[in-house]
Amino acid sequence: MAFAKDVATEIERWLVHLGAERHMSPKTLEAYRRDVGQFLAFMAEHLGSEPTLKRLATLKPQDIRAFMAARRSAGIGSRSLMRGLAGARSFARFLERNGKGKVGALAAVRAPKVAKTLPKPLAIASAKRISDVELRAGEEREPWVLARDAAILALLYGSGLRISEALGLVRKDVPVPGKGDAITVTGKGNKRRMVPVLPQVLTLIADYVSACPYDLPADAALFRGAKGRQLSPRIVQLTMARLRGALGLADTATPHALRHSFATHLLARGGDLRAIQELLGHASLSTTQIYTAVDTERLLEAYRSAHPRA
Repeated sequence: MAFAKDVATEIERWLVHLGAERHMSPKTLEAYRRDVGQFLAFMAEHLGSEPTLKRLATLKPQDIRAFMAARRSAGIGSRSLMRGLAGARSFARFLERNGKGKVGALAAVRAPKVAKTLPKPLAIASAKRISDVELRAGEEREPWVLARDAAILALLYGSGLRISEALGLVRKDVPVPGKGDAITVTGKGNKRRMVPVLPQVLTLIADYVSACPYDLPADAALFRGAKGRQLSPRIVQLTMARLRGALGLADTATPHALRHSFATHLLARGGDLRAIQELLGHASLSTTQIYTAVDTERLLEAYRSAHPRA
């Protein structure tokens, strides 16, 4: 996507800054580049020419609202639109901090409201069954693949990992049973943290390692696909979909729901919110606090279903 020369130069400087100073991942940087590109492409059509830095500084709130209306008419939802505006605003702040002009119109327009949805964790019994290797015994797949899937799903629930964190593990990150009780995880922004891991989960991982037909060097990806390459998240999602059908679970029973279940079940058993924040790798406590609302909602549901006057 072509930009005015001065704008293109500043976009590259901005992305380097985000990668170096904010430790954003390549995927996040690409999303930011795409969002700003969509904003600038609209402005080029809207204004009749590619916007320069000087022209961006003269934008009016109605120009931003026109961009939002165009995205809405293209079927873009509030959450995606809000993310796109966040990328454009981040770029605008970078320009202002570096003396390249102020795009005040972006700050003058209110971002769209996004309806808050609570995470949908599994019931404790369902979460335990998901990580039960015996459920997979009837499947016509290779034993090492079944062992791999059992290890991954048990890890997602037992340690509250994101799929990307679990599949990003290298073999040396995971201790053998009896030699440790924590794993080193690389989360968002390439931030590393220590996460406790249950002995039974370590045993499942060890069973997978011993059954895996591929060489697993210490610095290489732990979980492999059928052809020996690093496992794709899509394979884990498909595995979870098969289990949903076998167990009669709702469509909300996804791999990420196991992470939600980890947090909600810890909180329900008296877990400290700050500790759960650290375990999940949340940068802000407010992100973790949503699980208190989940727990409260579950209590209210129990009250409404059981109380004679409810």
